[in-house]
Amino acid sequence: MRVLLTSAIALMIVVGAGCDRPKSPDAVAKDVAAAQQKASTEVANSEKDASKDIGKAADKVDDKLTDLNNTAAKDAENIAIAKADGDRKVALAKCDALPGDAQKRCKESVDADYYAAKANAKADAAANKQ
Repeated sequence: MRVLLTSAIALMIVVGAGCDRPKSPDAVAKDVAAAQQKASTEVANSEKDASKDIGKAADKVDDKLTDLNNTAAKDAENIAIAKADGDRKVALAKCDALPGDAQKRCKESVDADYYAAKANAKADAAANKQ
């Protein structure tokens, strides 16, 4: 039993002593170079993945920005048409105060202005859509 214990202690001392020995400069240089290469490869792979992720996110942002611009253009068209409708109703009401042919010419002029304003609203919206 004593021999076994002594042998175990001696083995631990030998193994422990071997762990404290420094590596040769060539071995250290080789390990450092390998670690640097591995780190460089990991960074390059991470940058590649990040670039893909950013590209995908940018595409999504572009799509959302396009949707936003198209919605804004359509809403601007709707507002312009609503304004033209209101202006037309007010102008037609004013035309009612005129007699005969003057009233007819007034209403025709109001209608022409209305259709022009409506066409301009549609053209502006089409120009601003993407």
